[in-house]
Amino acid sequence: MSERILDLDLAQLRTRVSAKWTAYEPDVIPAWVAEMDVVPAAPIRAALAAMMERGDTGYPTAAPYVEAFAGFALRRWGWVIDDTRARLAPDVMMGILVVLLKTTAPGDAVIVADPVYPPFVSFPELAERRVVRAALTDAGRLDLDALATAFESSTTGGRRAAYLLSNPHNPTGVVHTLEELTALARLADAHGVTVISDEVHAPVVYDGASFVSYLQVPGLERGFAVHSAAKAFSLAALKAGLVLAAPGEDAVLERIAHGPNASLSGVVTHVAAFTACDAWLDQLVVELDANRRLVQALLAEHAPTIQAALPEATYLMWLDCRAAGISGDPATFFRDTARVALNPGPTFGERGEGFARLNIATSPRILTEIIERIGASLNAR
Repeated sequence: MSERILDLDLAQLRTRVSAKWTAYEPDVIPAWVAEMDVVPAAPIRAALAAMMERGDTGYPTAAPYVEAFAGFALRRWGWVIDDTRARLAPDVMMGILVVLLKTTAPGDAVIVADPVYPPFVSFPELAERRVVRAALTDAGRLDLDALATAFESSTTGGRRAAYLLSNPHNPTGVVHTLEELTALARLADAHGVTVISDEVHAPVVYDGASFVSYLQVPGLERGFAVHSAAKAFSLAALKAGLVLAAPGEDAVLERIAHGPNASLSGVVTHVAAFTACDAWLDQLVVELDANRRLVQALLAEHAPTIQAALPEATYLMWLDCRAAGISGDPATFFRDTARVALNPGPTFGERGEGFARLNIATSPRILTEIIERIGASLNAR
């Protein structure tokens, strides 16, 4: 590909009616929710147009989606998918919820990291599960000692429990290693905890890190992974997800075989993404890699009291604003003074205090204006 992907300007983007572009006043630059400022790849657009031209607006079947994802997983990660252990879901979080409903009961514990994607808390609470937080290390990696304590306390008395794994991790961008996932699996087996791995950001991983699905842990018998093309190919509006299970979870799969389905438009477009858009994805990752490095350089120039580690994956950056001297939540401060909308760190957990999440999936021009505005707001105090 020769044309840039992340090249839309604010005038073009402000014609959109998605949540990202309608939640705030017109003078605010939105850099919060995980929507990319792109036009989806040509094969995706063509597949959706052809579907509408046919009047093909009925119900989906799983087979095309499973086959497309299996090919993608084999090409990108060397992962051989067992297509008999895959089920459609409306999207990743609904897939997680369905598994939670079948593997835990009201009052059971759902362990999550701190900090972590806010729906990891709100969805279990919606299902009347008890949320238990286990802090990540200061480097944003899995803390096995904290997990062991949480797993033990959560399963006391023979209660069931689940652990929601963000892999790669949102908001820190950490990619869990095979060694970390293997240790997690051993710990989960020892305590009878069901691991459900949200792997929606897996296609966006930078050089120096390698994505490994939780289901690729050697000898794994229990656990689930949930996938979708929504984040990496900018298809949040077109709902489709896949729940994938380890060999020992057949009894659970039997109970969700006829559960909620995706939309046909979602399946059609996600199939196109997973089969015909590798070159588009490769270029996107190159542009995002440049953006993550641009943010670090711009922060050093305009807002040196804000620190941001380079994420190993995702198009999200976790801004450490604790040394910036901001009173209260940094995201609120930047919204009010810089007119930039970020995700508030505290919504990700107690360890998010003093942080904010930045979406870098936009043009370098817009990203530069965002950081310049943030720097100016700090200097104007």
